[in-house]
Amino acid sequence: MGAQLRVYKRRIRSVTATKKITKAMEMIAASRVVKAQRKVAASTPYAQELTRAVTAVGTGSNTKHPLTTEADNPTRAAVLLLTSDRGLAGAFNANAIKAAEQLTERLEREGKQVDTYIVGRRGVAHYNFRERTIAETFTGFTDEPSYADAKKVAAPLIEAIQSETADGGVDELHIVYTEFVSMMTQTAVGSQLLPLRLEEAATETAGKGEILPLYDFEPSAEDVLDALLPRYVESRIYNALLQSAASKHAATRRAMKSATDNAGELINTLSRLANAARQAEITQEISEIVGGASALADANAGSDN
Repeated sequence: MGAQLRVYKRRIRSVTATKKITKAMEMIAASRVVKAQRKVAASTPYAQELTRAVTAVGTGSNTKHPLTTEADNPTRAAVLLLTSDRGLAGAFNANAIKAAEQLTERLEREGKQVDTYIVGRRGVAHYNFRERTIAETFTGFTDEPSYADAKKVAAPLIEAIQSETADGGVDELHIVYTEFVSMMTQTAVGSQLLPLRLEEAATETAGKGEILPLYDFEPSAEDVLDALLPRYVESRIYNALLQSAASKHAATRRAMKSATDNAGELINTLSRLANAARQAEITQEISEIVGGASALADANAGSDN
Protein backbone atom coordinates (compact mmCIF):
# COMPACT_ATOMS: atom_id res chain seq x y z
CA MET A 1 0.00 0.00 0.00
CA GLY A 2 2.94 2.36 0.66
CA ALA A 3 4.02 2.00 -2.96
CA GLN A 4 0.55 3.06 -4.16
CA LEU A 5 0.66 6.14 -1.93
CA ARG A 6 4.02 7.14 -3.41
CA VAL A 7 2.57 6.83 -6.92
CA TYR A 8 -0.31 9.18 -6.04
CA LYS A 9 2.03 11.73 -4.47
CA ARG A 10 4.32 11.64 -7.50
CA ARG A 11 1.36 12.21 -9.83
CA ILE A 12 0.10 15.07 -7.67
CA ARG A 13 3.50 16.78 -7.88
CA SER A 14 3.56 16.33 -11.65
CA VAL A 15 0.04 17.68 -12.19
CA THR A 16 0.73 20.60 -9.84
CA ALA A 17 3.77 21.57 -11.91
CA THR A 18 1.67 21.36 -15.08
CA LYS A 19 -1.02 23.51 -13.48
CA LYS A 20 1.54 26.23 -12.71
CA ILE A 21 2.65 26.24 -16.34
CA THR A 22 -0.87 26.42 -17.80
CA LYS A 23 -1.81 29.16 -15.33
CA ALA A 24 1.22 31.21 -16.37
CA MET A 25 0.40 30.70 -20.06
CA GLU A 26 -3.19 31.75 -19.41
CA MET A 27 -2.04 35.00 -17.80
CA ILE A 28 0.43 35.72 -20.62
CA ALA A 29 -2.25 35.12 -23.27
CA ALA A 30 -4.69 37.36 -21.37
CA SER A 31 -2.20 40.24 -21.41
CA ARG A 32 -1.35 39.74 -25.08
CA VAL A 33 -4.95 39.59 -26.25
CA VAL A 34 -5.64 43.02 -24.77
CA LYS A 35 -2.74 44.52 -26.74
CA ALA A 36 -3.87 42.72 -29.88
CA GLN A 37 -7.43 44.05 -29.44
CA ARG A 38 -6.11 47.59 -29.32
CA LYS A 39 -4.15 47.09 -32.54
CA VAL A 40 -7.21 45.63 -34.27
CA ALA A 41 -9.31 48.60 -33.17
CA ALA A 42 -6.64 51.01 -34.41
CA SER A 43 -6.19 49.37 -37.84
CA THR A 44 -9.81 48.61 -38.72
CA PRO A 45 -10.92 52.22 -39.50
CA TYR A 46 -8.01 52.70 -41.92
CA ALA A 47 -8.81 49.47 -43.77
CA GLN A 48 -12.50 50.40 -43.96
CA GLU A 49 -11.83 53.92 -45.24
CA LEU A 50 -9.41 52.62 -47.83
CA THR A 51 -12.03 50.14 -49.02
CA ARG A 52 -14.56 52.98 -49.28
CA ALA A 53 -12.09 55.03 -51.32
CA VAL A 54 -11.43 52.15 -53.71
CA THR A 55 -15.18 51.54 -54.01
CA ALA A 56 -15.79 55.19 -54.80
CA VAL A 57 -13.07 55.25 -57.47
CA GLY A 58 -14.29 51.98 -58.98
CA THR A 59 -17.95 53.02 -59.15
CA GLY A 60 -17.07 56.49 -60.42
CA SER A 61 -15.10 55.30 -63.45
CA ASN A 62 -15.29 52.73 -66.22
CA THR A 63 -11.61 51.80 -66.00
CA LYS A 64 -10.82 48.09 -66.16
CA HIS A 65 -8.38 47.28 -63.39
CA PRO A 66 -7.44 44.12 -61.42
CA LEU A 67 -8.56 45.89 -58.27
CA THR A 68 -12.18 46.35 -59.35
CA THR A 69 -12.79 44.39 -62.57
CA GLU A 70 -13.51 40.67 -62.65
CA ALA A 71 -12.00 38.58 -65.42
CA ASP A 72 -14.37 37.33 -68.10
CA ASN A 73 -13.31 33.73 -67.55
CA PRO A 74 -11.24 33.41 -64.35
CA THR A 75 -9.04 30.32 -64.37
CA ARG A 76 -6.60 30.84 -61.47
CA ALA A 77 -7.09 32.00 -57.89
CA ALA A 78 -4.81 32.57 -54.92
CA VAL A 79 -5.84 31.66 -51.37
CA LEU A 80 -3.99 33.17 -48.41
CA LEU A 81 -4.41 31.11 -45.22
CA LEU A 82 -3.56 32.66 -41.86
CA THR A 83 -2.66 30.27 -39.03
CA SER A 84 -0.32 30.53 -36.03
CA ASP A 85 3.26 29.53 -35.43
CA ARG A 86 2.40 27.85 -32.13
CA GLY A 87 -0.28 25.47 -30.93
CA LEU A 88 -2.02 25.17 -27.54
CA ALA A 89 -4.95 27.17 -28.90
CA GLY A 90 -7.74 24.65 -29.05
CA ALA A 91 -9.40 24.38 -32.47
CA PHE A 92 -8.07 27.75 -33.67
CA ASN A 93 -5.79 26.40 -36.42
CA ALA A 94 -8.04 23.46 -37.31
CA ASN A 95 -11.01 25.76 -37.98
CA ALA A 96 -8.97 28.09 -40.21
CA ILE A 97 -7.50 25.17 -42.17
CA LYS A 98 -10.94 23.61 -42.59
CA ALA A 99 -12.34 26.90 -43.92
CA ALA A 100 -9.42 27.19 -46.38
CA GLU A 101 -9.94 23.63 -47.62
CA GLN A 102 -13.67 24.26 -48.15
CA LEU A 103 -12.90 27.44 -50.08
CA THR A 104 -10.30 25.64 -52.20
CA GLU A 105 -12.77 22.86 -53.01
CA ARG A 106 -15.39 25.41 -54.08
CA LEU A 107 -12.94 27.25 -56.33
CA GLU A 108 -11.77 23.99 -57.90
CA ARG A 109 -15.38 22.98 -58.60
CA GLU A 110 -15.70 26.27 -60.47
CA GLY A 111 -12.82 25.14 -62.68
CA LYS A 112 -10.11 27.35 -61.18
CA GLN A 113 -6.56 26.38 -60.36
CA VAL A 114 -5.75 27.38 -56.78
CA ASP A 115 -2.37 28.63 -55.52
CA THR A 116 -2.12 28.44 -51.72
CA TYR A 117 -0.10 30.91 -49.66
CA ILE A 118 0.23 30.12 -45.95
CA VAL A 119 1.14 32.22 -42.91
CA GLY A 120 2.09 30.28 -39.76
CA ARG A 121 4.00 27.06 -39.06
CA ARG A 122 0.86 25.12 -38.13
CA GLY A 123 -0.72 25.59 -41.52
CA VAL A 124 2.57 24.85 -43.29
CA ALA A 125 3.02 21.63 -41.30
CA HIS A 126 -0.54 20.53 -42.10
CA TYR A 127 -0.10 20.98 -45.85
CA ASN A 128 3.41 19.50 -45.91
CA PHE A 129 2.26 16.42 -44.01
CA ARG A 130 -0.43 15.85 -46.66
CA GLU A 131 2.05 16.62 -49.44
CA ARG A 132 0.01 19.48 -50.86
CA THR A 133 1.56 22.15 -53.04
CA ILE A 134 2.25 25.50 -51.39
CA ALA A 135 3.05 28.57 -53.47
CA GLU A 136 4.82 30.45 -50.64
CA THR A 137 5.04 30.40 -46.84
CA PHE A 138 5.56 33.06 -44.16
CA THR A 139 6.42 32.24 -40.54
CA GLY A 140 7.84 33.70 -37.36
CA PHE A 141 5.61 36.71 -36.68
CA THR A 142 2.06 35.50 -36.09
CA ASP A 143 1.96 36.38 -32.37
CA GLU A 144 2.79 40.06 -32.92
CA PRO A 145 2.53 40.93 -36.64
CA SER A 146 3.72 44.32 -37.88
CA TYR A 147 2.84 46.31 -40.99
CA ALA A 148 6.22 45.33 -42.44
CA ASP A 149 5.17 41.68 -42.12
CA ALA A 150 1.92 42.46 -43.93
CA LYS A 151 3.88 44.11 -46.76
CA LYS A 152 6.10 41.03 -47.02
CA VAL A 153 3.06 38.77 -47.30
CA ALA A 154 1.27 41.08 -49.74
CA ALA A 155 4.21 41.52 -52.15
CA PRO A 156 3.98 38.15 -54.00
CA LEU A 157 0.18 38.32 -54.00
CA ILE A 158 0.18 41.78 -55.58
CA GLU A 159 2.68 40.58 -58.16
CA ALA A 160 0.47 37.57 -58.93
CA ILE A 161 -2.72 39.63 -59.36
CA GLN A 162 -0.92 42.07 -61.67
CA SER A 163 0.52 39.29 -63.87
CA GLU A 164 -1.18 37.42 -66.66
CA THR A 165 -2.43 33.93 -65.84
CA ALA A 166 -0.26 32.54 -68.63
CA ASP A 167 2.78 33.91 -66.77
CA GLY A 168 1.72 32.40 -63.42
CA GLY A 169 -0.59 35.20 -62.36
CA VAL A 170 -4.03 34.87 -60.80
CA ASP A 171 -7.47 36.33 -61.51
CA GLU A 172 -8.73 36.33 -57.92
CA LEU A 173 -7.27 36.74 -54.45
CA HIS A 174 -8.99 35.22 -51.42
CA ILE A 175 -8.02 35.31 -47.74
CA VAL A 176 -8.95 32.93 -44.90
CA TYR A 177 -8.40 34.13 -41.35
CA THR A 178 -9.99 33.99 -37.90
CA GLU A 179 -12.15 37.00 -37.14
CA PHE A 180 -12.04 38.28 -33.56
CA VAL A 181 -15.64 38.77 -32.42
CA SER A 182 -15.17 38.70 -28.66
CA MET A 183 -13.05 37.06 -25.97
CA MET A 184 -15.30 34.00 -26.18
CA THR A 185 -16.06 33.96 -29.91
CA GLN A 186 -13.63 33.74 -32.82
CA THR A 187 -14.86 32.72 -36.26
CA ALA A 188 -12.87 31.40 -39.22
CA VAL A 189 -13.98 33.35 -42.31
CA GLY A 190 -13.03 33.49 -45.97
CA SER A 191 -13.42 36.58 -48.11
CA GLN A 192 -12.45 37.74 -51.58
CA LEU A 193 -9.92 40.55 -51.55
CA LEU A 194 -9.51 41.04 -55.29
CA PRO A 195 -11.19 41.96 -57.44
CA LEU A 196 -13.23 44.06 -55.04
CA ARG A 197 -16.94 43.39 -55.42
CA LEU A 198 -18.16 46.94 -55.90
CA GLU A 199 -21.86 46.14 -55.70
CA GLU A 200 -21.51 44.41 -52.32
CA ALA A 201 -19.28 47.18 -50.97
CA ALA A 202 -21.66 49.89 -52.19
CA THR A 203 -24.67 48.05 -50.74
CA GLU A 204 -22.90 47.67 -47.37
CA THR A 205 -22.06 51.38 -47.37
CA ALA A 206 -25.63 52.33 -48.26
CA GLY A 207 -26.95 50.05 -45.55
CA LYS A 208 -24.96 52.03 -43.00
CA GLY A 209 -26.48 55.27 -44.26
CA GLU A 210 -23.17 56.46 -45.70
CA ILE A 211 -22.72 58.30 -48.98
CA LEU A 212 -19.65 57.65 -51.10
CA PRO A 213 -17.61 60.81 -51.71
CA LEU A 214 -17.09 62.23 -55.18
CA TYR A 215 -13.55 62.27 -56.51
CA ASP A 216 -11.69 64.03 -59.32
CA PHE A 217 -9.00 61.74 -60.71
CA GLU A 218 -5.54 63.12 -61.40
CA PRO A 219 -3.90 62.14 -63.66
CA SER A 220 -6.42 59.30 -64.30
CA ALA A 221 -8.59 56.77 -62.51
CA GLU A 222 -6.30 53.95 -63.63
CA ASP A 223 -3.27 55.65 -62.06
CA VAL A 224 -5.19 56.19 -58.86
CA LEU A 225 -6.18 52.52 -58.74
CA ASP A 226 -2.57 51.50 -59.44
CA ALA A 227 -1.52 53.55 -56.41
CA LEU A 228 -4.34 52.21 -54.20
CA LEU A 229 -3.87 48.53 -55.10
CA PRO A 230 -0.83 47.79 -52.87
CA ARG A 231 -2.18 49.96 -50.04
CA TYR A 232 -5.54 48.20 -50.14
CA VAL A 233 -4.07 44.69 -50.15
CA GLU A 234 -1.51 45.49 -47.45
CA SER A 235 -4.05 47.14 -45.14
CA ARG A 236 -6.55 44.29 -45.47
CA ILE A 237 -3.88 41.65 -44.86
CA TYR A 238 -2.50 43.60 -41.90
CA ASN A 239 -5.95 43.86 -40.33
CA ALA A 240 -6.52 40.13 -40.91
CA LEU A 241 -3.14 39.31 -39.32
CA LEU A 242 -4.05 41.37 -36.26
CA GLN A 243 -7.49 39.77 -35.98
CA SER A 244 -5.91 36.33 -36.31
CA ALA A 245 -3.33 37.14 -33.61
CA ALA A 246 -6.02 38.42 -31.22
CA SER A 247 -8.13 35.33 -31.90
CA LYS A 248 -5.17 33.04 -31.28
CA HIS A 249 -4.37 34.65 -27.93
CA ALA A 250 -8.02 34.47 -26.87
CA ALA A 251 -8.17 30.80 -27.89
CA THR A 252 -4.94 30.09 -25.99
CA ARG A 253 -6.28 31.84 -22.90
CA ARG A 254 -9.47 29.80 -23.03
CA ALA A 255 -7.62 26.53 -23.64
CA MET A 256 -5.12 27.17 -20.84
CA LYS A 257 -7.90 28.11 -18.41
CA SER A 258 -9.65 24.83 -19.23
CA ALA A 259 -6.37 22.95 -18.75
CA THR A 260 -5.76 24.70 -15.41
CA ASP A 261 -9.28 23.84 -14.20
CA ASN A 262 -8.88 20.22 -15.29
CA ALA A 263 -5.54 20.01 -13.51
CA GLY A 264 -7.16 21.32 -10.33
CA GLU A 265 -9.90 18.70 -10.55
CA LEU A 266 -7.33 15.97 -11.17
CA ILE A 267 -5.29 17.10 -8.15
CA ASN A 268 -8.43 16.92 -5.97
CA THR A 269 -9.20 13.43 -7.26
CA LEU A 270 -5.64 12.21 -6.69
CA SER A 271 -5.61 13.79 -3.21
CA ARG A 272 -8.76 11.86 -2.26
CA LEU A 273 -7.21 8.63 -3.58
CA ALA A 274 -3.98 9.36 -1.69
CA ASN A 275 -5.93 9.99 1.52
CA ALA A 276 -7.86 6.76 1.00
CA ALA A 277 -4.59 4.88 0.43
CA ARG A 278 -3.04 6.45 3.54
CA GLN A 279 -6.09 5.53 5.65
CA ALA A 280 -6.02 1.99 4.27
CA GLU A 281 -2.33 1.77 5.12
CA ILE A 282 -2.96 3.01 8.68
CA THR A 283 -5.85 0.57 9.07
CA GLN A 284 -3.66 -2.27 7.86
CA GLU A 285 -0.89 -1.33 10.29
CA ILE A 286 -3.37 -1.17 13.20
CA SER A 287 -4.80 -4.54 12.16
CA GLU A 288 -1.30 -6.02 12.09
CA ILE A 289 -0.52 -4.59 15.53
CA VAL A 290 -3.80 -5.87 16.96
CA GLY A 291 -3.27 -9.25 15.32
CA GLY A 292 0.28 -9.45 16.67
CA ALA A 293 -0.85 -8.49 20.18
CA SER A 294 -3.63 -11.06 20.05
CA ALA A 295 -1.24 -13.78 18.89
CA LEU A 296 1.20 -12.86 21.66
CA ALA A 297 -1.57 -12.97 24.25
CA ASP A 298 -2.68 -16.39 23.03
CA ALA A 299 0.92 -17.65 23.19
CA ASN A 300 1.32 -16.43 26.77
CA ALA A 301 -1.95 -18.04 27.78
CA GLY A 302 -0.86 -21.36 26.28
CA SER A 303 2.46 -21.33 28.13
CA ASP A 304 0.69 -20.68 31.48
CA ASN A 305 -1.45 -23.74 30.96
